[in-house]
Amino acid sequence: MPEASDPDQGRIRLQKVLAQAGMGSRRACEELIADGRVTIDGEEAMLGDRVDPEVSVVEVDGVPIGIRPGSVYYLLNKPTGVVTTADDPQGRPVVVDLVPETPRVFPVGRLDLDTEGLLLLTNDGDLTHRLTHPSFGVEKEYLAEVEGTPGRGALRRLREGVELDDGLTAPATVGTVGPSVLRIVIHEGRNRQVRRMCEAVGHPVRRLVRTRIGPVTDHLLAPGAWRELTQAEVRALERAAAESATDEG
Repeated sequence: MPEASDPDQGRIRLQKVLAQAGMGSRRACEELIADGRVTIDGEEAMLGDRVDPEVSVVEVDGVPIGIRPGSVYYLLNKPTGVVTTADDPQGRPVVVDLVPETPRVFPVGRLDLDTEGLLLLTNDGDLTHRLTHPSFGVEKEYLAEVEGTPGRGALRRLREGVELDDGLTAPATVGTVGPSVLRIVIHEGRNRQVRRMCEAVGHPVRRLVRTRIGPVTDHLLAPGAWRELTQAEVRALERAAAESATDEG
């Protein structure tokens, strides 16, 4: 007779998975489970549970955590002249050329050719979806050097919403850093949105730099340089996505 298959084959103890995801020591993870703060596929977890990292959805305090083995998360300071794709038919340099070749990663969202600044690249499709889908709306912060000096009226329009060809933008957080430099925080992801917003109020962008993605920032990362996200930063991104989805709902 053929041997019965092991139902736990390929499954890993939950506390080990939590520890590998940066939730603390094994003992601390066991306490999270015992306190009822962990769920597996929507059901409260129990001590001794095992999970399949490829398919199980594990949440702590309602926030999904990345548990797939081999997941990598890079933060890149994209320079101008580099295309935010994995491949370019025109032969221009692409962002994946600036990070390790393996494992293969993909950019999270886009920065246009002339925009600089922070960009995430990962092979974690679930987190990519939560950071880019309109229903989540994680904040992105930019510094925009514009033509002229925006007055109160232009700033008010940016803050309250600007009518573009694809509809009214959501309210933005806008502050002045200098006479012609704005700090703009948006949570939408429309194509060339900040540039189009500024042009619509009469102050086209001369230079645009993304300085923050949700809770992640790095003022010391040089243009063209990259680093791996810390486990704490990945957790903070997951939490920001979960919180923004709750706010939108």
